[in-house]
Amino acid sequence: MPKDFHRSLRVADQIQRELADMLGHEIKDPRLSNITITAVEVSRDYAYAKVFFTTISDQKNNILTEKGLEKASGFLRSSLSKRIKLRVVPQLIFIYDKSIEHGAYMSKLIDEAVAQEQQENKNGS
Repeated sequence: MPKDFHRSLRVADQIQRELADMLGHEIKDPRLSNITITAVEVSRDYAYAKVFFTTISDQKNNILTEKGLEKASGFLRSSLSKRIKLRVVPQLIFIYDKSIEHGAYMSKLIDEAVAQEQQENKNGS
């Protein structure tokens, strides 16, 4: 059982690398220009792969990016089948990764709290 666990991680990592390469060099869709693949999770039977992505753009462009990825998913899957030797090439499910936005928001809150505390200490002295 542990061997299968490690294999699924290796497959997910390989899919992530290959998708990043294809999105950077083979896909000409302008909606997919500033995209980063942050993680890939493969199901136990390798039938599905959740592909987490993030972009630099705003919420409206994120929706366009997701539609562009859905449109290109067939091409990406067939290209994966040529690059990775698997019995079953997983169906790609694209999910927007909000962790970077959440991290930036939390960092902003921390910076504001520190600045407020410094201001209070400055006024109290």
